[in-house]
Order: sequence, then C-alpha cells, then structure tokens
Amino acid sequence: MKHTMKTQVFKMFLIKQNEEKKEKYKKLLKLMCLLSNLFSEGSSIPFLHYRVAENLFCNVFNAENLARSDVSIDAKKDKLGFGIKTFLHKNGNCLEKIAEFNRERKTIKELENNRLKMIKKISFFRNRRIESTKQMFDVDNLIYHCITRDIKKIKIYETQMEMINIEKIKLDNKKRVNNTISFNDGINEYSFNMSKSTLYKRFLINPIEEFDVDILKNPFEMFEMLFVSEIDTQMKLEEEKDFVILPLYSPIKEKFVQIKSGLNQWNARGRKRNPDEVYISIPSFIHKHKPGFFPGRNTNFNLNLPNNKNISAKICQDNDKALMSNPNSDLGKWILRDILKVKEGELVTYDKLFEIGIDSVEIVKNSDLNFSINFKKIGSYENFSKMFLSK
Repeated sequence: MKHTMKTQVFKMFLIKQNEEKKEKYKKLLKLMCLLSNLFSEGSSIPFLHYRVAENLFCNVFNAENLARSDVSIDAKKDKLGFGIKTFLHKNGNCLEKIAEFNRERKTIKELENNRLKMIKKISFFRNRRIESTKQMFDVDNLIYHCITRDIKKIKIYETQMEMINIEKIKLDNKKRVNNTISFNDGINEYSFNMSKSTLYKRFLINPIEEFDVDILKNPFEMFEMLFVSEIDTQMKLEEEKDFVILPLYSPIKEKFVQIKSGLNQWNARGRKRNPDEVYISIPSFIHKHKPGFFPGRNTNFNLNLPNNKNISAKICQDNDKALMSNPNSDLGKWILRDILKVKEGELVTYDKLFEIGIDSVEIVKNSDLNFSINFKKIGSYENFSKMFLSK
C-alpha cells in the first residue's frame, strides 16, 4: 500500500500540468512520430529517439536538461528529477536499461563466483548514484517519465525511481542465464547483464495518457513542401536586396592599410581626432555602376550591425569616397575595439585583418535609408570588383 501511494504522487506530475502544456506536449510528440519513416521504413510503430524525447520534455515543461551529465536523471524541474525513457510498449511488461557500470566492472568481476554478493554490490552502486544525484542537483524525489510506443499509439507512464532495498534482494533462479542475473527486492524486478555491465528494471505500464499518432509514408515530401519553398522564397528576397562589398584595405597593387586614412584615419594629420575615428573607402566604380545605391552626401542613414545594434552613418569626403558613422567614433569603436581588438594608438595593418580572416565588408541596402553591414572573408572584395572592373 505504501508503494502504491508513492506511485500515485509521482503520477501526478503530468496530470497536474495545465491543459495547454499537456496539449503542446502531445502535439509535438505526434509531430515527431510523423517522421518515423526517416529512420525505420514501413513500421506501424512510431520511432522516437531518446535524445528527442529528452529535449522535447525539457522544452515544453521548462525543465533543466541534464541528459549530457553522468547522473541518474535526464532533467530537473524545481525539486523533482526525471529519468526520461522511450521504448516499445510490447504488452506493457518491459525490461529496460536503467544504469551501466562500466567503471565498476573490475569490482563486479571479482564477485562473479557469488552472485548474491555481486547483485548487492551493484545495488549499492545504484543507490549511491541516486543519493549523490539528489545532493548534486538539490532534488527531493526522482521519477521515471516513460514514453512507450505501440501500434500507431503513444502511451505515457510515470513511476517512482526507487532505490533498491538491498536487505530484501532475492535472486530468481528460475530465470538463471549464464550472463544474466534476475532478482527482485520485494517491490521491483531487475536484471543484470554481466557481459554488458548493465542493469535493467521491469516496467509494468499503466498509462496516464494515451493517444493515436500517424506516420507519414514519405516524410521527405513534407520537408520539401515546408522548407524548400521557404528557402527559395528567402533566397529570392535576398537576391532582390542590392549590396556592395567595400575593402578595408588599399586595393592598389599589394594589399595594405593606409597609415593615415581608412581604418587609421584617427592617425591623420591636421585637427585633433578621436582615437576611434575611421572610415571605409568607397571605390569610384561603385558610384559609376550603382548610382543611387547610397543616399546623397551628408544624408544620415541607419546602419545595422551584426549584433543588431544600429548606428547612424553617412557618405562623406570629396567624390563621396568615404562611409563614416555619425558621430565618427561609433564605427571605429565597433571595428577597432570590438572586432579587431586593437589598442588606442595601435595602427591597423593588413596582417591584423588576415589574422582573423576578413578584409572587407558587405553593405546590404534594405531600403533607401536603412542598410546592414557585415564582415566578409578575404578575397570577397576582389571577386566583387571583377564583376564591374572587367566590363
């Protein structure tokens, strides 16, 4: 009776979730099952990878994902820990893996001539793992959240993750096999595979949720409908946006960064300059082949950075040859300090650009007064300019 009461308490996790959460959970499980034929063709029993089950559970119920940790649970929410399992429903009587003891293999091997001692040692190891998991993650109780897969159905079951009662362990000699030891502790039935150093527990499934699922005959068609058309549309949208690529160096003969202009404009003679003052050169062929791409000189426009921050920019200098920010230190702070990590007073060289694999920027025109900027890999400006200079 005591065991039944505990089980009922733990069954209440899923039941106590609000209807919106439960429906979302079931909906996502159904969607995953639709794709079963990506992995196992022709079966009427849905396929659900255990990592998908763990991630889906954590996503829906805002649980902390511990699946990559070497502990007894896969997830945690508040004071409750979850072992999330997915396996075939069969007849609702399932012997499933719950722990591996590869690190303890040598100790276990030494007890192979006394199977009862071996099982008690394994049970001790199992109990210590459960205790340490509770301490490490500050959880009071642990449960198994089981997703079983039947013919076009998903069934969900929850039960307590109990420690093994070592004092009441009894070996089941009727099920004795050379490499397998079956035993029970008066509450649960277990099996230990010596060759795999793996402990199994028998789950007697009494579902708390059960629902039908469909399996797509050809899931690849769904991907094509959902994603290919979307990708094509996105590519067309990107193609419709005009862009130019500007060099961060002097493109005449050997590549180098001018010491008193461009990214080193702060080092120019004359007036006192801000240490972050820079500009990006606009080669003359761009104005010739793309007239009207940029707004008129000294017209402020928005420049969106890759980190989604926005700065004000404008076209400056004779022949509209420079792209600068307004104030002129904003662009320099981003390029010199945030990206290139150069100190104030340190000259930018082409070697510095080469170190991080960039030597140009792409300017995308989103609208007349709204542009985006991003760095481009080495050689991008050269490839871009050839399209126009070779004409």
